[in-house]
Amino acid sequence: MRSRPELRSALPPQEGGVLSVSQLNRSVRDTLEKRFPLMWIGGEISNFKRYDSGHCYFTLKDEGAQVRCVMFRGRAQYLDWQPREGMRVEVRALVTLYEPRGDFQLNVETMRRAGLGPLFERFLRLKEQLAREGLFDEAAKRALPAFPRRIGVITSPAAAALRDILATLARRDASLEVVIYPVPVQGEGAAARIAAMIATADARGECDVLLLARGGGSIEDLWQFNEEVVARAIRASRIPVVTGIGHETDFTIADFAADLRAPTPTAAAEAVSASRAALLDRLAELVERAGRGAQRRIETEMQRIDALARRLVHPRAQLSSNARLLAQVLARLRAARPDTVALERERAELLRRLSSASRHRLERAQSALARLSASLAGMDPTAVLGRGYSITRDAAGRVVREARTLKQGELLSTTFADGWAHSEVRAVHAGAPVAGPPSGETDA
Repeated sequence: MRSRPELRSALPPQEGGVLSVSQLNRSVRDTLEKRFPLMWIGGEISNFKRYDSGHCYFTLKDEGAQVRCVMFRGRAQYLDWQPREGMRVEVRALVTLYEPRGDFQLNVETMRRAGLGPLFERFLRLKEQLAREGLFDEAAKRALPAFPRRIGVITSPAAAALRDILATLARRDASLEVVIYPVPVQGEGAAARIAAMIATADARGECDVLLLARGGGSIEDLWQFNEEVVARAIRASRIPVVTGIGHETDFTIADFAADLRAPTPTAAAEAVSASRAALLDRLAELVERAGRGAQRRIETEMQRIDALARRLVHPRAQLSSNARLLAQVLARLRAARPDTVALERERAELLRRLSSASRHRLERAQSALARLSASLAGMDPTAVLGRGYSITRDAAGRVVREARTLKQGELLSTTFADGWAHSEVRAVHAGAPVAGPPSGETDA
């Protein structure tokens, strides 16, 4: 009952109380968007269409009603799965009105498969727990055999996935043996039976690789492969395990535990088998490459033999060539041999010249020595003293050269040729020397 006054209050005032259709739709749109914020709404997809523009249009319905929905490209591009007809989903949407047509609709911000919230949280908790235990470590994963002889397939005998696998293996290599281990792949208790079948196949040890497969489905359909017992059975197996579960966007705990995860059952069959046609092509290529390599080797060796043949010489010709070479070497040695007679004459002449030069040098040295000795003898102070001269020194030992430097009473020392004497200065006379001191005086 309150909606009518609220609606009237939300409408802009108009002259005469008449609204245009655009004004009405705009006001209704504003009222809806203010009254209903973003919310989660659940239902079943119907009439789903994705256009080239990237926008998605569909109807969300339940048993009693339906509503049109649009998910624009900017939001739709973040979906990592493909919505399909009849799929139950939950959308987070804004309630609004499309003004040009007056259509009531939901503008979808994001979408998830129904029931994904609790199941997904359970999936994340188990994935984190097993990851902490090292169950998903890459280092622990086993290498797949390059050319398996027998492949084990663990799946439901009635599943379409099994037919796809068998057709793929037959196409790639018809000689492969396949062992089917039948087991239910969904429903209550399927996880325990899948784990038990993995253990059985491992115990029998008749296969080189095991392929755990199932076709696509909802998260509930694939949930048996998210159980802990299946992951532990995969890691306990001594035989490598490859999973091909659901579609390319579907990931399960079993995928993380497996030695290799393939996006689909068909891809899993391709991953564990070698293509016979591809191997034959590869073999033909290797044979051709080997032939070309052998041909190149033969040609190379033939060229080497030709080169050796050109270098090959008859022993007689080789000996003749060596003899000529030896003769040339001997001639060169003879030409280079020294003249010992001439060398001996040269040596004798050099010795004679050395002796003569030494004698002349010695005579010149003796003459120079005699001259120096005579000069030295003439300069010998003792020789001068012998001729009647003397040397007088003062008390400090300095040689007295001039009379005027003496003082009366100064003590002197005079050296003669045969000795020395002390004296005292009585008087100092300047001028030319006299024959002797005045009578009764000793002058210096």
